[in-house]
Formats: sequence, structure tokens, C-alpha cells
Amino acid sequence: MHYFQFRKIAMAAFAAALALGGSTTKLRAHGFEGDRFFPPTLQTDDPFATDEFSLGFQSFNDPAGSDGTPKTREIDVSSEFDKEIFPKFALGVSGTYINLDPQAHQAPAQDGFDNVELSAKYQLWEAPEHEWILSLGCLADLGDTGSKALGVDSFTTYTPTVYFGKGFGDLPDTLKYIKPVALTATVGVAIPGQSANFDGSLNSDALQWGVAVEYSMLYLQQHVEDVGLPKPLSDMIPLVEFSMNSPLDRSGQTTTGTINPGVLWEGKYCQIGAEAVIPVNGHTGANVGAVVQVQIFIDDLFPKLFGHPVFFNDDNESNK
Repeated sequence: MHYFQFRKIAMAAFAAALALGGSTTKLRAHGFEGDRFFPPTLQTDDPFATDEFSLGFQSFNDPAGSDGTPKTREIDVSSEFDKEIFPKFALGVSGTYINLDPQAHQAPAQDGFDNVELSAKYQLWEAPEHEWILSLGCLADLGDTGSKALGVDSFTTYTPTVYFGKGFGDLPDTLKYIKPVALTATVGVAIPGQSANFDGSLNSDALQWGVAVEYSMLYLQQHVEDVGLPKPLSDMIPLVEFSMNSPLDRSGQTTTGTINPGVLWEGKYCQIGAEAVIPVNGHTGANVGAVVQVQIFIDDLFPKLFGHPVFFNDDNESNK
């Protein structure tokens, strides 16, 4: 899959999402704390245990290595599905298809799936009047479920994680233009199921943390002041995400991560997001990448199937 193919896929996803999106005259019930809508972000997971489905497309170049490894163009196509099982408790599954295209003459391309990832999340504490939410969860990257040609891990890695979100709508009116700002963040510890590999290299426990800083034009227009923004600007949320990985032991590895400025567009049935992927240091990479994601609000598209827990659904009677 070459870069022009990636662009075609991204544009097709964008067009399809626009057709689905429509107007945001009525905001969705999921992802809210008080008046604050916390959007699903591209690099750091949001704190809500809800029904969600996403498709993502990412492209970047890996530089040539000192060991003779050729410069490689990588394109990832990812998907995630989450389902609320009990009230405020959801399970999820995600996967990524990877295309590696070496830029050296006659070097063969490689394709395959990365390891499957399972997730669980529970909304532990909420304060709607202060736009606060705190959740707990765990990720499991299942070893040997991906393509061996891509060098996927043969062991499972477990990452217990804390999620939180905070909107600043409770600030005084003297700071009203800061009220549309919101933060979401995740902090987790990745624990490999195998401490060392067959070649003697060590697998490090790692602190994985991410922060998204958002400025919601939706919130500005609806809850602060109607400044007359036209569509589609009034439906957008500019943001910057930080996604970092820091080893916690002496495996010889170092901190890696990316800074990701971008924008989200909120439609009635979907969200479109686009971000640059900027490495924080040379250990992460030497080239800027790009990611496009379409988040489909399946609970709004199919309310009879989604948008409620499988068990102990207290809304069944009230919705009749």
C-alpha cells in the first residue's frame, strides 16, 4: 500500500463520515460530564466506558538504520470496538493491519496484523457539576496473535491504567474564554509477561502516559458565548496530544513518544479526527507522520442495539 493509496483511503473515509455526520444540532448522551462532551481522541483513550467503533489510518516513514536496514514507509490501518457490558463497565477489542514498504530497490514489502489487544474499563467516580471523571481499566496485548513476519511479541503484556477527564467550565466568568478547555489523560504501567527474550535482551516494565489538551468550539458556542462561528468551524475541537513511553528499569531502553497537534470535527453520527505525529526525540523516529481516524457513534446509529449495557440495563423501563 503506497502513500497515494493511503490518501485515497483517508479521503474516502472523510467523505463517508461527512455523509453520516450531518449537523450537531443535538449532541450525544455518551461522553458527557455535565455540559462537557469529552470526544474520543486519537492517541490517548478517553475515560468513558461506552459503545464505540473506530477506524484509523496512519502513515509515517522509518529512517534507514545503521545496520543496513532500509528506509521504510509504514501504513497502519486500525480498528477498535467497545461494548458496555454492565453499567459503566465496558470491554473492548482492537487490531492493527501493518504494511511495511522498504524503499530500497527490490526489497520485499511485508504485511500482516499486529497482536490483538483486549481492554476493560470502569467509570469509578464522576462529578458532573465540575466536569470531572475518573476511570480504571486494564489492557492486554495478546502475544503471538499477530504476524510473526512483523516480529510481534510472543508474550502478553498487561497494562493497568488510570483514566481521567476534567473540563474547565466551572471557572469564573472573568475567565470565560478558558472554559472551553478540557484535559483527558491516561497513566498506565505496561508489564511484560516475559522478562527476557531468547536472545538475552530484556523486556522492560514501562510507564505509559498520555495527555490531550482540547479547546471545544462546541462548548464555546453553546455554553460560553455565541461568537458567530460558521460551520464547520463551530463543530470543531482543536487539540494537542502527548503520548509517551518511559522504561522503569535498567533494560538499556530510553523514553520515546510523540506530540500530536490536530483537530476533531463532531457530526451527529460520527467524528473525524486528523493529527500530525511528531517524534519527541531521535529514539522515537526522524520523520513526521500523519493519522486520520473516523469514530462512528454506533449507539446513535443503532440505538436499539447499542448505547446501553448488556446486563442490568436500568434504562429499559424508562425508555419504553
